[in-house]
Amino acid sequence: MSTPILSAEQETLFRLIEDTREHVFVTGRAGTGKSTLLNHLAMHTDKQIAVCAPTGVAALNVMGQTIHSLFKLPIGLIGRKDEPQSDATRKLLNAIDTLVIDEISMVNADLMDAVDRALRTARGRRAEPFGGVQMVMFGDPYQLAPVPPRGDERRYVEDHYRSFWFFDAHVWAGEAPDESGLLDLGRHGAELNIRELRDIHRQSDPVFKAMLNAVRHGHVTAEIAQVLNDTGARTPPTAADDEPPVITLATRNDRVTAINKRHLDALPGRAQTAVAEISGDFGRGDAYPADVDLALKVGAQVMFLRNDTQSFGEPPRWVNGTIGTVTRIAGGTVRVDVDGDEHDVEPAVWEKFRYAYDPSTKALSRDIVAEFTQFPLRLAWAVTIHKSQGKTYDRAIIDLGSGAFAPGQTYVALSRLTSLDGLYLTRPLRPRDIQVDPDVQRFMAGVRATAS
Repeated sequence: MSTPILSAEQETLFRLIEDTREHVFVTGRAGTGKSTLLNHLAMHTDKQIAVCAPTGVAALNVMGQTIHSLFKLPIGLIGRKDEPQSDATRKLLNAIDTLVIDEISMVNADLMDAVDRALRTARGRRAEPFGGVQMVMFGDPYQLAPVPPRGDERRYVEDHYRSFWFFDAHVWAGEAPDESGLLDLGRHGAELNIRELRDIHRQSDPVFKAMLNAVRHGHVTAEIAQVLNDTGARTPPTAADDEPPVITLATRNDRVTAINKRHLDALPGRAQTAVAEISGDFGRGDAYPADVDLALKVGAQVMFLRNDTQSFGEPPRWVNGTIGTVTRIAGGTVRVDVDGDEHDVEPAVWEKFRYAYDPSTKALSRDIVAEFTQFPLRLAWAVTIHKSQGKTYDRAIIDLGSGAFAPGQTYVALSRLTSLDGLYLTRPLRPRDIQVDPDVQRFMAGVRATAS
C-alpha cells in the first residue's frame, strides 16, 4: 500500500526524528496530518522502533501494541514502585531505539513516569531519561484527555503532580521520586522538542479554519458563535430528498444506539447479522475495532472503518470515515453505494501485534497474536464524537444534547467537517459547550511562547 507524499513541514519533522535522538512531541490542529507523518515514520525509519498507544483501538489503528501490554504494566494508578520485569521484557526494551506513542494526550502523568522507570531499569541506565530511548509522541491535548482519576487515586495525583496530563510527568522536570518517595530535584529532566504542524489539509476555507481555531482555544466571539449557529440552524436532508447521507455526531453512546436502532428498525425486511471471527487473545469488547454482531439491512447507512486496501494503485474507493448506503447483502459480501458508485465489500482482518526480541538477529520483531475478522462497516446514522476522532465528513449533524461534558468535545465534532456548508446543529451552541482544559491552556501557551 502506497503512503501519501509528505508536505514540506512533515518532511522536516520526519528528518528531525530520523536524524537526531531528540524527544519530539508532534501536535497540531485536527487535519494537519499527524497520522500521515506517524505512518510514514513507521514505514520508512531506519531505526528500531516500537509503536504503541494507550488504548486497544488506538493501538490497532497504528498497527502497534498498547503501552500496558508492551511494558507489562498494571491497569490503573501505578505509583512510584518499579514493576518486576522478566528477562524477555528487558531484552525487548533494550532493543528499542525509538518509542513512538500515538494519542499521547490520553496518557496520564503516572503512566508516563512508569514508562520512564521501566526503560531506565531494563536498560541499566537509571540516570538517563527513558534509559536513552528516543521518545516520539503524537497527539493534540485540545482534542483528547486522559481519563480523570477518582477517589484515592485522585488525591494521590493531586499530592504528587501538577496535573494528570502527560506533560506534567516528573520525567520532563527531572523530579523523579526515589524509592523513599522524595523528589530528586537535582536530577536532569528530559528535554522535549515540541513541534506543531500548522498546515491544515482537511479544510480549505480560511474563515472556517479560523473559526475552528477559536473553538479549539476557547476564544469564540459572539460573532463566530452566531455564524456557526445561523449556519447550523437548517433542516438536514433525508433519504427522501435524494441527497447523500448525513451522519449525526452525538456526545453519548445511548443516544447513538437509539438513533441507529430507530433508523434500522424503520427499514423494511429482517436484519441480517454478520458475526465477527475472533482468534487469539484480542482483549475485551472495548478493544474490538468493529461490532462483534453487525446487523444490516438494505438501505442501512454505514460508515467504513478502515481505508480501502484493494485499489491497486488506483484512487481508493473509500477511506476510513466514508459514508455509504447498503444496496445488497448476499454471497458473503455487502454492496455499498458510495456517491453513486456501488462496491462489493468483503470482511476485513484486523491484526493485533506484539513486539518480541529476536536474539539471533538482535532485532525487534512484530508478531501477530490475534485477529478480528468482520465487515469494515458500522451503522452510521449516528456515531459518538469520540469515535469520530480522526474521521473526515463533508456533512454532519452535531448533537450536543444537554451539553458537551468534556474539554475539546465540541472542537472534535466541528473539526471533522471539511467545510462550514456541511454543518447542521440540533440546537444552538452554548457558551458552556466550548470547554478548554486550563492545564492544556497553560502548557500550550508555553509552546507558543517558545515557538515565537
